[in-house]
Amino acid sequence: MGLLSLAIWTPIFFGVVLLALGRDEHAGVVRWLALVGALAGLLVTLPLYQGFELGSSAMQFVENFAWIERFNIRYHLGLDGISFWFVPLTAFITVIVVIAGWEVITERVNQYMGAFLILSGLMIGVFCALDGLLFYVFFEATLIPMYLIIGIWGGPNKIYAAFKFFLYTLLGSLLMLVALIYLYVQSDGSFDILAWQKLPIGSTAQTLLFFAFFAAFAVKVPMWPVHTWLPDVHVEAPTGGSAVLAAIMLKLGAYGFLRFSLPIVPDASHHWAWLMIALSLVAVIYVGLVAMVQKDMKKLVAYSSVAHMAFVTLGFFIFSDLGVAGGLVQMVSHGFVSGAMFLAIGVLYDRMHSRQIADYGGVVNTMPKFAAFALFFAMANCGLPGTAGFVGEWMVILGAVSFNFWIGLASATALILGAAYTLWMYKRVYLGPVANDHVKELLDINAREFLIMTLLAVAVLFMGLYPKPFTDVMGASVADLLRHVATSKLN
Repeated sequence: MGLLSLAIWTPIFFGVVLLALGRDEHAGVVRWLALVGALAGLLVTLPLYQGFELGSSAMQFVENFAWIERFNIRYHLGLDGISFWFVPLTAFITVIVVIAGWEVITERVNQYMGAFLILSGLMIGVFCALDGLLFYVFFEATLIPMYLIIGIWGGPNKIYAAFKFFLYTLLGSLLMLVALIYLYVQSDGSFDILAWQKLPIGSTAQTLLFFAFFAAFAVKVPMWPVHTWLPDVHVEAPTGGSAVLAAIMLKLGAYGFLRFSLPIVPDASHHWAWLMIALSLVAVIYVGLVAMVQKDMKKLVAYSSVAHMAFVTLGFFIFSDLGVAGGLVQMVSHGFVSGAMFLAIGVLYDRMHSRQIADYGGVVNTMPKFAAFALFFAMANCGLPGTAGFVGEWMVILGAVSFNFWIGLASATALILGAAYTLWMYKRVYLGPVANDHVKELLDINAREFLIMTLLAVAVLFMGLYPKPFTDVMGASVADLLRHVATSKLN
């Protein structure tokens, strides 16, 4: 079995084993087995970096076997510089989420942990798949464990949120399935994504394909105006669900633009770039303003996620090295920072069972260690230099200014708005005198929570101070993609 298959199927195997165990009578064993499964999933991704050939844009660690021979559907996996970092990132966040749910989840522990491990393997499958139908199967299968995570362990309106999440993402994906079948027919019965990227396609067909892919990927990112499912889902989802949704699942849509939209329909991508840029700028500015008036901490960070992911789509559609690489770096850094923000809110929620900003105040007096971590992650969310939050946004802004000064200026307002809503939330929740008796009784973070916060803080700081390993891996693949997108495919 190849490294990519190990990365996909190791967490899924452990997840299935967990589901087979009894519900709650073996909760202690289940937690340790889940941690072993998550760590094993992370360990099998580590040799990928050692074996990755820098400077090559070719697919690496390729596995290609017949799956459904009658329709020429293949089990075809591979990684390039564009998809590489999302595999270890997914495995790392899964470890964090398992530790985060250690004491908090007391019912159906095996199903909770199993769902996250299976979800981890499926998401890694999305980033590795080079067969169109295999990609679609992984892409859609991720909905099932996340739907259950929200619907079973979520808040009071969890069923509504789970249905909204499922319907939004499923409806968009059905149009993508039509596009995949069209490409299959046009390529004489092949689901090979790399072969599709060489296929000549007419102007009208390119536009229709572009919007079919847009329907699936824009909902997943989510882009304005199809972002409305995200705040509802985040508010209702358990802390681990919010962390994985923000850190990894939103990236599936953005990744789809790079793997499908740009290389398969480059002419339509150029033609409709103005629309993508406009929608991204609306999200950066308008959604940033919406975040400022939120009373619920989770909702505020959810809207913040929409604004930060808008940098990603903006970077992709200005068609420059800085823009695309910056968008990719922003995806990885947002994975660390947004995951940390949601887990920090979870620490408070576990103690007070409230996410309302007004219920807090002066938390720094009773939880000084935790308040220090929360300040660091808040600064990273603002894009403070030296943190992961700065690198990608700065690269995208530089690329946008080179593309068009006014677009660059408009995108830079995100840094101001981000600082405004994040620091204002921090001030009201953490600073000042102790606001009430509930805050007075709070206990500082325990060893388990300290470990989670430390791991994420190290990741955010390392990426902010030394982004070279991330950008080096991406360089050749980004340059190759841009050469590909610059060539017309009109037949």
